[in-house]
Amino acid sequence: LPMAAADPQVLALAAQVTESGEQDIPLLLLKLKGILSSPSLGCEESKKIKQDIYDYGLTQYCLLVLRQDHSRLRGGWATAAQLAEILSHCCVGLEMKEDPEEFYKKFLPSAVDNLLVLGKRLQVRFIRAIKDKEKQDFLHWFQTVTDAICWLFGGHIQLAACVLQNDRFLQLLITDDVETAVIMMAVLHNILRINSSVFLQVDKATLHSILDELVYKLSSTTNPAVGSAATKLLLVVAKLSKQLVQLLTARYKGLKGLLNKQWTGKGFDRELNQLLDVLYLEQSNGKGEMQKQHQAACIIQATWRGFQTRKRLKKLPQAVTTLQRSFRAKREQELQHLAKQKEDEALKLQMQLQRQRAMRLFHERQLALLERVHASQVNKYMEEMEERSALTIQRFWRGYRARRIFHQQKQSLKEYKAAVIIQRTACKFLEKRRRRRPLSPWKEPKGLTDEQRLALQQKVDDYIKLHPASQMSEEMSKELHMQAQEKLAQFLLRSRLDQRAAQRRETLLAQVNTDVELLMNAPGLAETTEKDIGVFVSRSVPVATKARQSHNTMLKYTHWPWWKKLGDEFMEDDTIPDEALNTELETLFIGGRK
Repeated sequence: LPMAAADPQVLALAAQVTESGEQDIPLLLLKLKGILSSPSLGCEESKKIKQDIYDYGLTQYCLLVLRQDHSRLRGGWATAAQLAEILSHCCVGLEMKEDPEEFYKKFLPSAVDNLLVLGKRLQVRFIRAIKDKEKQDFLHWFQTVTDAICWLFGGHIQLAACVLQNDRFLQLLITDDVETAVIMMAVLHNILRINSSVFLQVDKATLHSILDELVYKLSSTTNPAVGSAATKLLLVVAKLSKQLVQLLTARYKGLKGLLNKQWTGKGFDRELNQLLDVLYLEQSNGKGEMQKQHQAACIIQATWRGFQTRKRLKKLPQAVTTLQRSFRAKREQELQHLAKQKEDEALKLQMQLQRQRAMRLFHERQLALLERVHASQVNKYMEEMEERSALTIQRFWRGYRARRIFHQQKQSLKEYKAAVIIQRTACKFLEKRRRRRPLSPWKEPKGLTDEQRLALQQKVDDYIKLHPASQMSEEMSKELHMQAQEKLAQFLLRSRLDQRAAQRRETLLAQVNTDVELLMNAPGLAETTEKDIGVFVSRSVPVATKARQSHNTMLKYTHWPWWKKLGDEFMEDDTIPDEALNTELETLFIGGRK
């Protein structure tokens, strides 16, 4: 880098940029605008400063900053638009004598590409913006960037072809937005004004795409601004060469009818009539029916091509993003499925090994215990093991059922907890608001006069005389304390006795309910076994006595003579009379209560 005779401001700014972080560089580069716009600079001094700025790498820093995402940088899109303007002013008027190929063939095309990318980002955000203030800001920044592009290829004419052949320029031109479309057509008009031969140097695909878009804008909109800009552009193109006029008349055979019907009397009749005169000179108005159909087909094709190109360009980023998202999601899902499958297999194998090990240990423990237990105690031991197994199964079943009920009630429990949290938060909020409530301003009480003070003192003395304070001696206080202690002890004793009586009542009720269930579920005499007899052995002597009396009554009834059973001919043999049955049940119930 040349260190002699360098501008001190440029040198100081280069040092600050080198020592600063990435977030501070864009704001530091804005100082170049003040250096370039200094009124004391002459033509040669301005070129010298621009050369120093390029040599110290500040122009390259501007280019690198334009490639970043400006929504995350300090200053945002306004800083990016100003840096674009600074970059174009730094490049225009700069003549490179050392290594010109690097500057003209690499740096300048890269600057044009970055400016077009920045313009596309601003155009997209302008279309998506909802608020009027945001739309105005983005439109202003978009205008600044396009002006920088025009200034750049105005100073370097060879960049006009680079701008036209760039795909992003075509993307900026192909839009349905009126404001940005008019601005881009103005940029195209500046390109043709500065370098009119560039339109004949571009390839046919680019030329046809630009003409298709201009014709499509004439056929698809009724906005006078768009129509005027497109008509003026077609007039400039038609004046460039006869070859382009032939292309317009051959490719768009319905263009003259479209211009006559739709755009006559819209405020730009002079340019419109000039364009129609040029088109009519190339091709006569006497056409047959077949030629008219051909013109209509060309208009339809141009409209369809413009629509398809616009639709494809709009859907391309979304399609790529959707494809990438779907691919990543599918790959992540497959990886998760494989990992889960491996975990399930490992868990299944581990559970199988644990079951086998537990079964082996259980059998070994059983064999060891059977060797120790005496032969006469084997049956008893097996019964105990069966009982323990049954208890274990019951315990696990109750746990499973409780967990299932808990999971079923989990949602309601979660809602209850959420309600509790909301209530707690609301109470805290109300308490804080109550505490923060400003106190009423202090109002100093009005002073009392001497007469009012004397009257108030007299009222207080009269009240004290009428209601003297009662004084209690120490003996009365102790006596009152002892009475309170005795009443408290009596209350505690009575509550303890009531609690014992309640427990005894609950115990008797449970015993009675158990006996009733046993009697209701008891089998018939023909099905009774020795084990069933032990169930009905009562632990209460009165109950056993009443049961024995009832049994004897039923036996006597069966041994009655025939003349006492004359009313029971149609009863079954095992049927017991209602009176005897009621007597038995009442006896058992009374005995159970006693």
